[in-house]
This record gives sequence, C-alpha cells and structure tokens, in this order.
Amino acid sequence: MNCLDSSARSRIVSCLVEGCSIRATSRMTGASKNTIVRLLADLGCACAAHHNRYVRNLKVRRLQADEIWSFVGAKAKNVRLEKKQEGWGDVWTWVGIDADTKLVLSYLVGGRDGGWAKEFMNDCASRIKNRVQITTDGHKAYLEAVEDAFGADIDYAQLQKLYGAPSQEEQRKYSPARCIGCDMKVVSGDPDPAHVSTSYVERQNLTMRMSMRRFTRLTNAFSKKVDNHRHMVALHYMYYNFCRVHQTLRVSPAMESKLTDHVWTIGELIALLPKPTVSASQIEKNVMAKALAAQAKV
Repeated sequence: MNCLDSSARSRIVSCLVEGCSIRATSRMTGASKNTIVRLLADLGCACAAHHNRYVRNLKVRRLQADEIWSFVGAKAKNVRLEKKQEGWGDVWTWVGIDADTKLVLSYLVGGRDGGWAKEFMNDCASRIKNRVQITTDGHKAYLEAVEDAFGADIDYAQLQKLYGAPSQEEQRKYSPARCIGCDMKVVSGDPDPAHVSTSYVERQNLTMRMSMRRFTRLTNAFSKKVDNHRHMVALHYMYYNFCRVHQTLRVSPAMESKLTDHVWTIGELIALLPKPTVSASQIEKNVMAKALAAQAKV
C-alpha cells in the first residue's frame, strides 16, 4: 500500500465509499485486491481512532438508535461450527444518530444481545454532555442498557411498529409486511411525543445499504472477514459525518455539530493514515545502493 500515491488512494477510497465492491474497485483503478484490502484495513483503523477521539462532548437533544442486520461469510443458519470461530454468521451494526444534526455519534459492530446493547449505550452516553431524549425500537435489550448507561436522568421512549398479515401478493414477491401503525411506550422521564421517532436513523440505514456493497440484500455481495466488515463500517461513517454534504442541511453533519468548519475532501480523509516508516533494513539497502552507484561512476 505504501507504493500508492495520494491520487491512487483517493480513487480507491472514492470507489469504496460510493458503494463499489472490492473487485469492482480493482477493475476501475487497476490496483490489486490485496492492495485495496490493506488500504481499507489501515484507513478503517485510522477512521475509528479519529471518531473515538474527536466525536465527543456533544450537545444532543434527541438521540435515535437502531440496529441493522448483515452477515459475514454466510447467514447464521448456514454456518458450520468451525467457521463461527472465525466470526462468520449474522452481524449487527448498532447506530446512534443525532436527530437534529444527523451526526452518527456512535456505532458498534457485533451481536444483538444485552451485552452488546450495554456496550453501545455506554459509548453513546460517554459522548453526550447533556440530558437527552432517546428513542429506540422495541428491542428488549435496550431497556436495561439505557438505564445502565444514562441512569434516571433520561427521557426515553420505545417505538414499536405494528405490521399486518402479508397478502398473497406480498408473500409471492420479496417485500416487507405493510406497517399498519406504531405503539409508543414511555420507559422513563417525560419524552416529547412529537419527537418520539426512529425515522432519521432508519433513513440512515438506507444510506448505509446504498453506500456499502457488502450490505446489499439478495446478492452475493457480503463480507468474507469480520475485520474487513468493521473497517468498511468505520470508513463509511467517517465519510458520512465529515465528507458528505447532507441534502437537507446543505453541510456535513460534522459541520452542523461544530466538529469542523468545512466539508472534508477525500484527501483529508486519507491524511488520517499514519505516515509510512522506513525500516532499518530498507535504510541499509538504500545506503548500499548509493555506495555501489558512486563506485560505478568512479
């Protein structure tokens, strides 16, 4: 990856954040798949580190949380036991978004049980500095997780969607059941009913599926390794927060949250990568090459 110049890296990253697969990116840029995967791994780690360090001390009035499903290697029902040890199976991405600035302030890739819910909600709480109103879906794991992270100083409601029985036409084709209503349940505090909603985080989930090829349903596009899955999620949310102009806000979510004063370019995103270092053996090779070249001239 160190052999790539900035413009080559920019082309690769531009393809990845716009929903291209690794193979499609390789065909369009001429870079090998291994080179692209190495760049993705390094940049994903850099993006996660930057998010963890700087997306903090936020003033958030309304937090919406949800979880989005995907899988690594194969769906859980088709995974052999030895492959489960490698991280294959269903993978859930927990997402918390500020309903006003559209900033994704926390995300977590893992399972869907109570332990993951607590880790996710504790991370959300560590990034918010004020009392906040939270809305989630009806997933039971949120109940204990929200209380554990925020305590009693919280306005929290769950919004459970109600679906009707699928018609014969809906059973025949691939389409979700029709939503016939919502059931709102106040869990703690005094949440404003007008703002009890998960619409923004669910819309962000659509953006996520459209922007990452490995999240596309009903295709052979899926992650083969859970680490690469996490790296791509980190890259996506860094690009979404800092580089992508939101259609409604006309600025990036990070600008709306006062985390930056301009829309980042892909070049600035790539600048998060650590500077390449030269090993001692490489220095010795360079010195030897120069000495041989000088001797040849004599």
